[in-house]
Amino acid sequence: MPAAVICTDQFVESARAQAAICGNPHYPFAVVPHPIGSLTPAELKARAEAAVPQVLAILTGGR
Repeated sequence: MPAAVICTDQFVESARAQAAICGNPHYPFAVVPHPIGSLTPAELKARAEAAVPQVLAILTGGR
């Protein structure tokens, strides 16, 4: 099943490190601004919509 990882910019370095530890240092992931936990539903929807191009690129190999 195709999947895409999405993380906030606060965790980019951790995501890169984890990918490298797992043997895939170039593993692609989408990045959204941090934080997301305190957002309203409308703000969270806007962040998700902004991430769609990144996610589509990951899923289609366009990175």
